[in-house]
Amino acid sequence: MKVLRYVLKWVVLSTLVAGLAGSASAAFLFLLDWATQTREAHRELVWGLPFIGFVVGWVYWRFGRSVEAGNNLLIDEIHDPRQVVPLRMAPLVLLSTVLSHLFGASVGREGTAVQMGGALSDQLTHVFRLRREDRRLILMAGISAGFASVFGTPLAGAVFGLEVLALGRLRYDALLPCTVAAVVADQVAAAWGIAHTHYAVSVMSALSVSSMLAVAAAGALFGLAGRAFARGAHALSGAMRQHVTYPPLRPFVGGLVLVACLMGLGAWRYAGLGVPVMVEAFAKPVPMWDFLAKGVLTVLSIGTGFKGGEVTPLFFIGATLGNALSAVLHQPLGMMAALGFVGVFAGAANTPLACTLMAMELFGADIGVYALLACVCSYLCSGHTGIYKAQRVDHRKWSGQ
Repeated sequence: MKVLRYVLKWVVLSTLVAGLAGSASAAFLFLLDWATQTREAHRELVWGLPFIGFVVGWVYWRFGRSVEAGNNLLIDEIHDPRQVVPLRMAPLVLLSTVLSHLFGASVGREGTAVQMGGALSDQLTHVFRLRREDRRLILMAGISAGFASVFGTPLAGAVFGLEVLALGRLRYDALLPCTVAAVVADQVAAAWGIAHTHYAVSVMSALSVSSMLAVAAAGALFGLAGRAFARGAHALSGAMRQHVTYPPLRPFVGGLVLVACLMGLGAWRYAGLGVPVMVEAFAKPVPMWDFLAKGVLTVLSIGTGFKGGEVTPLFFIGATLGNALSAVLHQPLGMMAALGFVGVFAGAANTPLACTLMAMELFGADIGVYALLACVCSYLCSGHTGIYKAQRVDHRKWSGQ
């Protein structure tokens, strides 16, 4: 009977979380699609990027200081529950991300979906008067639901909520809540009419010693790329806090530099999510500097205070880096783009298992062995810090340290 009560309790709670997070992600993705189409139709909007950056910075400085930490706040609250995440996190990050995309910042969407999922799910703490330990689980379920619904990857979403908190540890007590929340949230988003981008991998290498060595080498480079991205974003954010003391001015300054890059240097292909370039990277060779240019513009956007998240830009960086490596390593272009897509993120977020499952959900089960190898090598080479500063080190990545 205890097991039955436990299962019933968390199926109900997780389904509620999924309904909230999946619906919020659907609304966000519809708005994001509108913002992207509007920006592409009216590229002159980019000239307003510094000013919208100032507005977003001012709103967060005036009304959102308690939620400015974003994903890191959710992770901190799971580790050490103190107080319910303010509901204002959801509308603030939603509107600021849509505006960032509308005016051309190089940001993602995962951070927004995860923060909305976490903030909305935590409101159930009040409704059901949840205990401290239950609150940890419902926040993890909210993270899983947000991730799964925004990318259409329920398996990866479920494991991401378990894996992202700490290096070397999975929270199996949250397995049921995260699984139910991820699967149902993905279905809720689909019921709202959300369709996700399809990436085609037409050719795969046969498993062999040479192909495995090539993928392992690529995985190491993916990890180094993820490490460089995380360190660059943290370094720029710290420098801006030190040298620009008035918070709204940070995204204003960043917006000025972004406008100079996007319009003055002809870097428009790196604005927003960059999904068309990612699709292109699966089909034909792209400029070998694409991954570096996208990384620089995203570090500039995130490091100066624009909202949205890092994950989709990391997909871009990985897909284009994999594309560039395919000729060097003599491996199929689409396969290497797919491995880079998940591999750079695996290293930057320290989530190799979630990223392996994501590869199988997006590109088919046949890529599983290669994806696991690439993600594990990336994880080992990315160091012990990543894009989430609140992530803790429960076990070191290798012994003898």
